[in-house]
Amino acid sequence: MLKQVTVTGFVALAQTLIILTAGIDLSVGAILVLSSLVMGNLAVFMGVPVILAVLIGIVVGGLMGLINGLLVTKMRLPPFIVTLGTLSIFEAIKLWYSQSESIRNVDIEANASALLFFGTTINFGGGANISYGGIMLIILAAVLWYVLNHTAWGRHVHAIGDDPDAAMLSGIKVDRTLISVYMVAGLICGFAAWVAIGRVGSISPIAFSDVNLASITAVVIGGTSLFGGRGSIIGSVLGAMIVGVFITGLSLAGVDDYWQKFAAGCLVIIAVSLDQWLRRASQ
Repeated sequence: MLKQVTVTGFVALAQTLIILTAGIDLSVGAILVLSSLVMGNLAVFMGVPVILAVLIGIVVGGLMGLINGLLVTKMRLPPFIVTLGTLSIFEAIKLWYSQSESIRNVDIEANASALLFFGTTINFGGGANISYGGIMLIILAAVLWYVLNHTAWGRHVHAIGDDPDAAMLSGIKVDRTLISVYMVAGLICGFAAWVAIGRVGSISPIAFSDVNLASITAVVIGGTSLFGGRGSIIGSVLGAMIVGVFITGLSLAGVDDYWQKFAAGCLVIIAVSLDQWLRRASQ
């Protein structure tokens, strides 16, 4: 199950940082896919060393996050509107850049097999195994947990989510922190692109179309409030696993794909309703 939700888990971690500031990012899936296309094209077709191609792809993800952050802070636009717009922009760019063509597994294995590293599994006794991507998800979650709970930057992120005006009056550089949050989220999505290549084995411009909805659902189910200021990194990982179990269970039960999407939408509404109820109850 951890292997199944690895990519969603990474994106949920990025989404958690943004939702903690009372924002939202609808473009995380497009950032992930475009970053993976950059890595694949550079390493497979242009002969760029894999590590350099991966670093460039991660930087591209960070730049897209930076664009979101600048639009939110400098133009004072709602995060929902900004990321809805950049979602369409990044979707168009990835289709143009890839010419709507996928990069096949055989080409990756022949020219840049290191791109598949995070899909490699470690076997334990009894047939159990875990991928390097799953291990990296646990490590990143632990690092982000520490940063959010034991550093000044993490306290600033929570403070901005609670009340940005109060945070500004207390001396926190709100705009700078918000920009850094969106950029870090973009870098995480860029790194998740490498993990996604290993998980799937190929690179498609239309892959992970539902990861935005899945990541938001995982974050809310994991206990992070959409109103900001309250949340849990570990909860987001567990939320991703709950969503994965839910969707996989429906699939194993033979439920049609459109009813799975229907159920996933209902799950989002229920999760947000519970979040609002808990928020009112705590006031």
